[in-house]
Amino acid sequence: MNKSPSTYTDSEKRALNAYTKLMRAAESVTGRTGRTMAASDLTISQFGILEALFHKGPLCQRDIAKKILKSTGNITMVIDNLERRGLVRRERTAEDRRYIIIHLTNEGQQLIAGVFPRVLAAIVEEMCILEETEQDELGRLCRVLGLRERRSKRN
Repeated sequence: MNKSPSTYTDSEKRALNAYTKLMRAAESVTGRTGRTMAASDLTISQFGILEALFHKGPLCQRDIAKKILKSTGNITMVIDNLERRGLVRRERTAEDRRYIIIHLTNEGQQLIAGVFPRVLAAIVEEMCILEETEQDELGRLCRVLGLRERRSKRN
């Protein structure tokens, strides 16, 4: 049964309004910061993988997927494309050949080392519209939303 917007409760209206604003803001900011990544011929997912490897070192695909909030199937395709470009390499472990570790190549290291400062500057520029305390509060609220599933499982 479909409800008419005029029959939404105040709680439903508030939640829908907050969600819509959150999604629009995220899409808007991502679109603008994504231009910096695209200028280096990187998708947001490719940048996320390179950034994770740059800051965390070699990781298995499952850990990369968790870190950038993508499915392992999607990560495989993105890593395939990065590997074709010579930016990452896969290495099977001797103990368990099913376990594959992803490493940055020298070319990948150079690319992300050059791109990351520009992306960081774009992110800082996007966020500077908010006061420091507002940025902290936004971060706190986003964390609460992001961890909701974990909290529900504990209760």
